Amino acid sequence: MSQSTSRFSFILRNCARLNAVAQAKQAHAQIVIHGLIPHLTLVTDILLVYCKCGLVHDARKVFDKMTHRNMHSWNILIASYVHSSLHFDAINVLNEFRGLGFLPDHYTLPQMFKVSVGIGDVYMGKRLHCWTIKLGFEGYVVVASTVLDFYAKYGVVGDAKKVFDNMILKDTISWNSMISGYGRAGLYGDALDCFKRMLFEGVKMDIMTIPSVLNACGGEGDLRKGKEIHCLVLKSQLFVADVAIGNSLIDMYAKCGSLFDAENVFRNMSSVNIVTWTTMISCYGAHGKGEKSLALFNKMKDCGIQPNSVTLTAILASCSHAGYISEGWRIFNSIVSDYEVELTVEHYACVVDLLSRFGFLQEAFMLIRSMKHTAAASIWGALLSGCMMHKNLEIGEIAANQLFKLEPTNPSNFIALIGIYESLGMLDCVSLTREKMRDLGLTKLPGCSWITIEGVVHKFYGGDKSHPLGLRIFETLSAVKQASVNCETT
Repeated sequence: MSQSTSRFSFILRNCARLNAVAQAKQAHAQIVIHGLIPHLTLVTDILLVYCKCGLVHDARKVFDKMTHRNMHSWNILIASYVHSSLHFDAINVLNEFRGLGFLPDHYTLPQMFKVSVGIGDVYMGKRLHCWTIKLGFEGYVVVASTVLDFYAKYGVVGDAKKVFDNMILKDTISWNSMISGYGRAGLYGDALDCFKRMLFEGVKMDIMTIPSVLNACGGEGDLRKGKEIHCLVLKSQLFVADVAIGNSLIDMYAKCGSLFDAENVFRNMSSVNIVTWTTMISCYGAHGKGEKSLALFNKMKDCGIQPNSVTLTAILASCSHAGYISEGWRIFNSIVSDYEVELTVEHYACVVDLLSRFGFLQEAFMLIRSMKHTAAASIWGALLSGCMMHKNLEIGEIAANQLFKLEPTNPSNFIALIGIYESLGMLDCVSLTREKMRDLGLTKLPGCSWITIEGVVHKFYGGDKSHPLGLRIFETLSAVKQASVNCETT
């Protein structure tokens, strides 16, 4: 490599590191003037700097004019498209170089797994996994981690665990993927066990680990473990200043029923974002503190933060739980005009739930009828719940029939309709609906409650008396009930 070529290569790589677009273009012009453009290393450096600076269109122009391309140049372009979420462009590049006889390497495969997740193509991900095995890249930590992450994000926990267990080397990213995969699948106990194993094997947690573990603590209702993680956070200046971790702490405390701790975290956060405000608004709503939810929503706007779609869903849900009909209806009607946010399924579901809960079933039904798009199951479900609460047969049957089409295997919809029939003494209809459930092979799922005592989770299912302390529990409940009756009579 000549001295001038080396100098330009050094300049371009510095431009890529510093995101210096103007200087990169000047260097590119000088390279053209000096007639150095056919040089593979220099052209690859130009391609790299444009990709790093987000100039994908310019990068593609450079790539198309390359007389010689190596795997490095193909991988740079694919990674650039993936980084810009131009997933189908990345697929086209892959198909192009496959057509020229190239095979993906350990740099190509991780990017393509991201594409499969980005476009929601499970088949593509599994095909990539086959390539990984066939080409012998299973032993590469980066490749194995992306295979694991692919299965974890799709909730295929069994396959994710197989990949994880077969990994010879596991880095923090691998552990994080497995923990979050368990959490995403609702296997919170397994997520916490995986975290314990990670620490036991001497792997240090990072900023990405903690939100996943806190999510598992909240899902499992394990307040003690959540507080242990909070103590670890407080000991680290890096962790305590992280907004995502603060948001996760608020969410964990809310799910574990500790509103006081959630408020403390919110007050003590050094920096907040829209997710922080939304999480706290949702937290108040879940605890029936509609007034505080509305006050925080207004305070957020006073601070100059514009609510997004998720924030508006949170405040509508809070209004629904607290019974603030006029406030909820006003916010719903101002979503498009005041906040310039498109109405979503979640917004409609919240306001239908709000109206239905308090007996405005006809108004809720007319709102659904006025929707431009077909109503989702969550919207009809909210209406059906209201009909069950207020024993409205006419609208209840309409809602139930819509749900039977949208969710033919969901037993909850049949149970809700049976509840309406039973409340009105329509026993023949109850029998017919139960018979229909039997024909479809549907059974009622028992209700479940749980409590964590000294690190042990105790689960209770409706009608189940198998708990070893069941007799004492029922005796205590009966005593509490009797004491309550005695208080009322006196």
